[in-house]
Amino acid sequence: MTSDTEGGHEVSDPLEAPLDTPRAPHVLWRDWRDDELIPGYHARDMELVGVRRHPEEIDPEVGDETLVATLVRRSSRRHSRAVLYIHGWNDYFFQTHVAEWWDELGYDFYALDLRRYGRSLRAGMMPGYIEDLAEYDLEIDAAVERVARNHESVVLYAHSTGGLVAALWADRHPATLAGLVLNSPWIDLQGSALVRALVPPIVRGLATRAGTFVLPISDNGLYARTLEELGDGTWSYDPDLKRNPSNPTRSAWLTAVMAGHDKVSGGLAIDCPILMVTSGRSDFRRRWSEDLLGVDSVLDVSRLAAKAHCLGPHLTLVRLEGAVHDVVLSSKLVRERFADEIRRWEGAYLH
Repeated sequence: MTSDTEGGHEVSDPLEAPLDTPRAPHVLWRDWRDDELIPGYHARDMELVGVRRHPEEIDPEVGDETLVATLVRRSSRRHSRAVLYIHGWNDYFFQTHVAEWWDELGYDFYALDLRRYGRSLRAGMMPGYIEDLAEYDLEIDAAVERVARNHESVVLYAHSTGGLVAALWADRHPATLAGLVLNSPWIDLQGSALVRALVPPIVRGLATRAGTFVLPISDNGLYARTLEELGDGTWSYDPDLKRNPSNPTRSAWLTAVMAGHDKVSGGLAIDCPILMVTSGRSDFRRRWSEDLLGVDSVLDVSRLAAKAHCLGPHLTLVRLEGAVHDVVLSSKLVRERFADEIRRWEGAYLH
């Protein structure tokens, strides 16, 4: 039996007892530990039992096939409500100021580093690789269920590709969430209508032959430059977990994302209030300009806004001028406006 650690004490969890009939796949929780990345935070691994690494990831000398996901929390339980954060592509949780926003609103903050990302990334793994976004249900189900045991309600908050994953999960799990907050969710493919028509069949054809095929998509590093303290930004994070240039884009992963886009286009029926926030503008120039410090240089926000109505019947859409792709990593003024939007939305709909 495992246990939760609260305030330095071990608290027995009777619901963690072994099941009479083992499930496959299922989650095996490990104990809470001090988080190795953020002082004052705690982390807890969940072993994804019955889910094996891709054959190309297994080191024949070690033979480790284990996949894990990691739940992170800000502190011991303080509030009756909670929020769970899911990061985007080439990312992990490090945005502690967002946890402070939610704490001030009366929510305990948790974050989930998905398999093959951040704290869950192990030697030999292909970062971010997945062949079906619904596979993430295993760790999201477990994390939401774990958080909900000790809280009256749960809000899901997610960014970019994580926003697509979260929206699809929320659609498949009605009557579960109190609310859904999406920070620049990747809910549609950018590019011209011709590009959006031609790219999917090409990528799907490549994925059929070799799902791990690396697509020739270059990262010019300009978005990272807007963020990094060593560039023109103000943020410091682990360069091994949020890489510059970004992790390779593999055909099966992009096929899974595009399948998610198709589901959104077909219309979701998310039954909780949704707050979706994006930048006011996109800019995909290939040479550095300080203008990139106030735009989304990753996704086409006009396409995201056009698809927002497909998420569900109760949607609030906010476009913040001056925001970068991860809105919470924008300038201080824009961050404060985002926090205000969350505060107003939460007060209007979640009380």
